[in-house]
Amino acid sequence: MSVQSVQTETRLTPRERLTRGLTYSALGPVDVTRGVVGLGVHSARSTASGLRRRYRHGGLASELAATQEAIAQELAAAQQVVANLPQALRQARRSQRRHTKRPWIIAGAAVVVVLAGGAIAFSIVRRSSRPEPSPRPPSVDVQPRP
Repeated sequence: MSVQSVQTETRLTPRERLTRGLTYSALGPVDVTRGVVGLGVHSARSTASGLRRRYRHGGLASELAATQEAIAQELAAAQQVVANLPQALRQARRSQRRHTKRPWIIAGAAVVVVLAGGAIAFSIVRRSSRPEPSPRPPSVDVQPRP
């Protein structure tokens, strides 16, 4: 066996195939395509095996279990809130009924203040529109002659 036949019989890695494809232009397009596809498949396989390994060693499994537990607790809390919702609405309505007099009292006081302010403003404007009597005697007769 010669050195050349040994090299052709050994399988090339995708990276070597890509390098050889870029180097030799005759087999370039074929080798480039096979190299890119091979690298993609290889990276997908290594990623999947890494995820499987993490899952088996419990890192991912424990994270998944913790997440499921947290979701279960949140769902239980949400169910409890939904179950207590009618009672909470009844209590809110009762507390609203107790405080319904307060807004009317506040509104009544505001109306009284506004009316009093309006009356004061009206009297000030009315007084200022009346002419004050002059200290000097009138220059013409005020009373017409018959």
